[in-house]
Amino acid sequence: MKLIEAMKKVKDLQRKAEDIRKKISVHCADLSFETPLYPDQRVQVRDWLQAHRDLLKEILHLRLSIQRTNLQTNVVIELGGVGVTKTIAEWIHRRRDLAKLDESAWNALTDRNLKEGVLQTSQGEKIEAKIRRHFDPAERDKMIDLFRSEPTTVDATLEVTNAITDLIE
Repeated sequence: MKLIEAMKKVKDLQRKAEDIRKKISVHCADLSFETPLYPDQRVQVRDWLQAHRDLLKEILHLRLSIQRTNLQTNVVIELGGVGVTKTIAEWIHRRRDLAKLDESAWNALTDRNLKEGVLQTSQGEKIEAKIRRHFDPAERDKMIDLFRSEPTTVDATLEVTNAITDLIE
């Protein structure tokens, strides 16, 4: 089974489990004058509970297999002209929030709204003030662009990876 198939199967099993929970909640009790919908409703409810338990067991098995696959499968993604190798799990974390945090750090490199020109000191002296940047603006712009586009690149690569990677049981 491919990774994408397992992820889709988990969603389908979750939907089936939700359907069973709804049936259980509707048919778990009735009033004495009502006619039960099933010949032995007590047995039916018990069977639904068992089916639900079995579905959750399968969901757990698939989720653990997906995690195992994500932790053991390396993927090379080209970022800024360089091939970077990380596991699927690492790429998921980069995609989820870490690339955005890297971008935020590079976005923090600004001129802080400082103004160049002739300024007066507290003693009344006039001095020429120049902004000193303790970073390279060209590198900042390049890195911001890199981290801004990283999630899209990761998504595209992982879509293909999920379709061709066998699930590790």
